[in-house]
Amino acid sequence: MHVDFIDLSPEKTPLMSVSTTSNRAWLAGDITVSDWLITIEDAALAEIGEIVERMHAQPLPVVLRTVGDFEIPNLQKLFRRAQDVLDDGCGFAVLSALPMDDYPVDDMVSCFWLLGQLIGTPVAQKWDGTMIYDVTDTGQKFGYGVRGSYTNVELVFHTDNASGVVVPDYVGLLCKYPAKAGGMSRFCSLYSLHNRMLEAYPEFLRRLYDPMLFDRQAEHAEGAPKTTYAPFFSWRNGKLAVRANVSLIRKGYNVAGEVMDTQLSEALDAVEEVSNAEELWYEAPIERGQMQFLSNHELGHYRSTFEDYADPEIKRHLFRTWHRNSGRRTFDGI
Repeated sequence: MHVDFIDLSPEKTPLMSVSTTSNRAWLAGDITVSDWLITIEDAALAEIGEIVERMHAQPLPVVLRTVGDFEIPNLQKLFRRAQDVLDDGCGFAVLSALPMDDYPVDDMVSCFWLLGQLIGTPVAQKWDGTMIYDVTDTGQKFGYGVRGSYTNVELVFHTDNASGVVVPDYVGLLCKYPAKAGGMSRFCSLYSLHNRMLEAYPEFLRRLYDPMLFDRQAEHAEGAPKTTYAPFFSWRNGKLAVRANVSLIRKGYNVAGEVMDTQLSEALDAVEEVSNAEELWYEAPIERGQMQFLSNHELGHYRSTFEDYADPEIKRHLFRTWHRNSGRRTFDGI
């Protein structure tokens, strides 16, 4: 038994090479720092201070804060640039940086929560309604029901919540502390992956447009289906909408007790082979105070394994938000 995904804007698109005038089908050599890095300059930093002052003067739980309650023209201008990068550029933007050493961390998380609303509506990241998610090594062993984001394991090429009923449009991260070593972020244009698959494995690419099982990672109501049935590649409003997570697909068949068809198995092997090409991956480490946003339909991302500091106060810790401009704010979005 599985739950079908919700296709909010289905499109039938023939298999064809994807070229975009907005440079979304890029290779690593095409990207420069100026394509994705946005500096938070003094006028915008002053607005951060004004936000903090007002939040202290008028206390409210952070998840009830709305960005429309604040006059922040300079920050809005920066986030319009970030939105352009996400929707019509390389697909990931880094805003550098929130003044983490000048304010309590909770204040900076509140600012991150507010500013992320300029990218899209924040939505739940767990079945229990968690809105701001801690990405840190909890010491748990990676396995069924334990997300890789709670561990220090390598997180291979994926999009967030690929098994979701409705997938988030954007992902946001705020870095409290990076790792002592490792934890490197890499990004890949899914248009370029699609093109490589079309060139080398067109029949496997065709199979990836048909539905398959994804493990829901135990994020569902008690007694609900443990898998989602959805395609790897689809289109929405003229853009790719990709559910990229080979591991969750293989786990989905194991959890459901079903045998994966041979063509899908070979297609997943081909995805892994193609996505390992170094020229597809651009590396951009995240640093303390930086806010990173990415397009979750058009961009694959990766995190290397990492080593933490012995001091728990400075171990690797990021705060994450998911943003979606369709469906409800609940985890399933329906």
